[in-house]
Amino acid sequence: MAISGVTKKCINPSCGLSYEINNDIYRCSCGSLLDVMYKKPKPRTLVDVFYERRNHGRNIYNESGVWRFRDLINFLEIDTENFDECAKVLVSLDGSEGRLSRPYKMSKVADYVNMDHDGFLLQPEGYNPSGSFKDNGMSTALTHAKMLNVKRLVCASTGNTSASASMYAANENMECDVYIPKGEIAPGKLGQAFQFGAQVIQVDGNFDDALSISLKKAKENGGYTVNSVNPFRIEGQKTIVYRVMEHLNWEPPDWIVYPAGALGNTSSCGKALMELYEWGWITKIPRIVAVNSVGANTFYELVNGLFESCELKWNNGKPDLEMIERYYAFKDKQGIRPKTRATAIQIGKPANIVKALRALDFTNGIVVEVDDKDMSDGMSLVGLNGFDCEMASGAVPAAIRKLRSEEIIYIDDVVVGILTGRQKDPRLSVEYHTNGENAFARPPRDA
Repeated sequence: MAISGVTKKCINPSCGLSYEINNDIYRCSCGSLLDVMYKKPKPRTLVDVFYERRNHGRNIYNESGVWRFRDLINFLEIDTENFDECAKVLVSLDGSEGRLSRPYKMSKVADYVNMDHDGFLLQPEGYNPSGSFKDNGMSTALTHAKMLNVKRLVCASTGNTSASASMYAANENMECDVYIPKGEIAPGKLGQAFQFGAQVIQVDGNFDDALSISLKKAKENGGYTVNSVNPFRIEGQKTIVYRVMEHLNWEPPDWIVYPAGALGNTSSCGKALMELYEWGWITKIPRIVAVNSVGANTFYELVNGLFESCELKWNNGKPDLEMIERYYAFKDKQGIRPKTRATAIQIGKPANIVKALRALDFTNGIVVEVDDKDMSDGMSLVGLNGFDCEMASGAVPAAIRKLRSEEIIYIDDVVVGILTGRQKDPRLSVEYHTNGENAFARPPRDA
């Protein structure tokens, strides 16, 4: 099935090879990752269509916070107004992905980060059906997999990817092999993979080891990879940005802030903004902030010149890939492995690092790091506003507070932070609140 108006294109400008989409190739012959490319710009009049679809009329594709924007991610080139055609090809968990995810005001967090209440918003992606942002991209990845008649998915995971992949696989009657770092997965996340019938395969090592093995096994045994190296997963994650923009009447914020692990979100945000700018939907480009944990800070160290005193940049599509490999070799030689209690971002070799460099370059973005204590404070304060987020998402308020203190973000800037998942390891909250020395603890007391 050849799709005439949509291709996969190498992100390396000096290569530029294109591929049809009727295959599961996710890396160019030159070694670079691929983008899903649309030949025709999308008309801004679609803004009105998206607004009208909020009155969904029991159409699950209008309810879905992903497929409501299906015209912008129409890689199958279907008639987006034809319900029967949508139902035939689009994968959705009854319209629930992204349905409740939008920016919210959180006054206690705003005070903590010293921001104006009206200009500070946090978007909890934990309202997705599996409890994290992964469902946005999983719905689009499985739509492509369904087109290819895939029977078995493969992924590596620190927990949220396995939960999402296995949930969607079960709903689509597909098998799902999940490669996890043994002993490094929050029980709540691991329990989801088992609950949804995945075949869990434990790897002695960390996430980077699990990803390497999963990619090898998928190639050998014919599985379909749903990690964020898959460009169709990135397409679904772009809808996180669309919901931000819609909430702000398509007037871009000054900043969009994400936790940074494998860098799929940083990459998808950059691609969404590049397309919206190219199509003339926006004239102002928000700046991206990618937030690493101190214990898993590959992107922070490389971008900010803390290795070899040289800043890693996009460099017009020619980043210093050899420097990245030297950095990894140095870490391996020193026995330095990523380590943070925010296991969702405990990643030392981010698969989307080159796409993320492109996103930073386009948005004049920055990378910061925060420690586990600051993430725990951020997580707990979000909870005290009546919202739930995992520890990795606590990196967002921690980073914004830091950037406010350094006067990089201003008090009257419009800032949207993405809380990527809900708390699936209750031990972290219990430990935090039973320790009265923590800033926002609510210790239990005897009756």
